[in-house]
Amino acid sequence: MKVFITGASGYVGGVVAEHLLAAGHHVAALARSERAAERVGALGAEVVRGGLADLDVLRDAAAGADAVVHAAVDYAEPAMRAVEEPALDALLGALDGGRGFVYAGTALVYPDAVAGPPEEDGALDEGSPQVFKLLGERQVLAAGDVTATVLRGGLVHGRGGSALVLAMIGVSKQLGAAPYVGLGENLWSPVHVDDLARLYVAALERPVGGVFNAASRTLLRMRDLAEAVAELTGADRAPLDPEAAARAFGPLAGVLERNITLDPTRAERAFGWRTREVGLLEDVVRGSYRHLA
Repeated sequence: MKVFITGASGYVGGVVAEHLLAAGHHVAALARSERAAERVGALGAEVVRGGLADLDVLRDAAAGADAVVHAAVDYAEPAMRAVEEPALDALLGALDGGRGFVYAGTALVYPDAVAGPPEEDGALDEGSPQVFKLLGERQVLAAGDVTATVLRGGLVHGRGGSALVLAMIGVSKQLGAAPYVGLGENLWSPVHVDDLARLYVAALERPVGGVFNAASRTLLRMRDLAEAVAELTGADRAPLDPEAAARAFGPLAGVLERNITLDPTRAERAFGWRTREVGLLEDVVRGSYRHLA
């Protein structure tokens, strides 16, 4: 199968591309810079030069593919929706015949999961800090000529990556504290990036339309994660005060007190998928983040 992927020079997209290539698929990857082209080329992917604003490039690449993965994202771009909407139109408009389209969603489109893991078809948070993801999901699912799959990932970790985990480690080293606020009893659902990538491959090889939560079955207290980070960095286990957290984390600060939990049953049943990689706490203390101590 020939798969066109955006975001293959990034964290999740790069691992997805790697797993697709390992499974024997041909991968064509969008690369907007020379550095990105070098990275995806080193993976063994065909380099497609251009960015999300290059709509003709997107159309041509999607038209020549059997399936598309859209994993490109710039969280620092305040106008991300304005960038992504026409890009999705171009990609989706070039597909027909029920070809697969997998969209990289996020658990942050859900309201706070204080009452337990939300269902895929339940209420969403219209005020999400990543509302462009919610709007992107709806755009993809409304497309009529594709098999559209949205994968809402939990707290992605592994391979020494993840914006939030890296931010927590950096803040802990900077302030000498465990990077959480309050009691830290709020729960998160992590997912290892290699487990997540395997789900992408399964969703492309056996396309099933709809929304699927992507997470391990381990529910992790924020305090436990923050204290693992403190153990890694040699920091004190005391929490941050809210003002210090707001200054240190910026727009990520609000996430620290959220309950972000997911039930992966639907994905497990649809794709025969199970997580099997190392858990987040072990990964932080003894795994891929050890070099950051």
